[in-house]
Amino acid sequence: MSAAFLSAWAEVPVSRLQSIRGVLTDIDDTLTRDGEIEAAALQALHDLAAAQCPVIAITGRPAGWSEPFAQAWPVRGIVAENGAVLLTAAQGQLHHFTQDQATRAANALRLQACAAAVLCEVPGSHLASDSAGRLTDIAIDHSEHHHLSAAQIGQVVSVMRAHGLTATVSSIHINGWIGAHNKWTAAQWAVPLLCGLAFAPEEWLYVGDSSNDQIMFQHMPLSVGVANIARFVPQLQHVPTYVTQGERGHGFAEVVAGVLAAKGGD
Repeated sequence: MSAAFLSAWAEVPVSRLQSIRGVLTDIDDTLTRDGEIEAAALQALHDLAAAQCPVIAITGRPAGWSEPFAQAWPVRGIVAENGAVLLTAAQGQLHHFTQDQATRAANALRLQACAAAVLCEVPGSHLASDSAGRLTDIAIDHSEHHHLSAAQIGQVVSVMRAHGLTATVSSIHINGWIGAHNKWTAAQWAVPLLCGLAFAPEEWLYVGDSSNDQIMFQHMPLSVGVANIARFVPQLQHVPTYVTQGERGHGFAEVVAGVLAAKGGD
């Protein structure tokens, strides 16, 4: 499938947006460009906060990287490491793990062994530059500071899976972890914890940009890909319901403008 065949966000019926209670979003290349949040996306987050429409970010980035943004951005919280760790704006510290400390300690040894195997077996592979902040997973850089070919990315995924890891590919990293958590399970426990209400998927919208978002595209009744998802569409088994005209933070701002207009925010 080509991104050209996805429904344009501008065509979304207003009736589909009027019942939206909150927004779930990826971070890298959905809110950001080259690792920095785009001004349009940051303003859109402020606009949602002003409209009392909660935002929860769900990312493959590590807890250490995510903590300052959980404090600085107008979001209810950030779920880091693909569903493993929840950070809240209110506390500015780790708030919740999906695994207990003993499990995390045992997993850490397996993760370190897998990382060593990847670096040994896949020439040209490098750990992600944010690896020091990771508590529950490993990440290999494929597009942020180092480039891996599609074949090399496939090799990394294969090594991770051979070591019993769950492996996904984001727009910048290949993430591997041990456990059943993912972005979908993150939404299921983060919404009640942060918003005090049961998670009803039809009342939330998800915005993403790459293949590690497809579990959300699969399960969320209303999902949106920012325009730069075109790079990944041929590889996706599950695609977003709509796609924006704008890329990255500008695409996210486009989504927010539509939601707020439908809810009477404009």
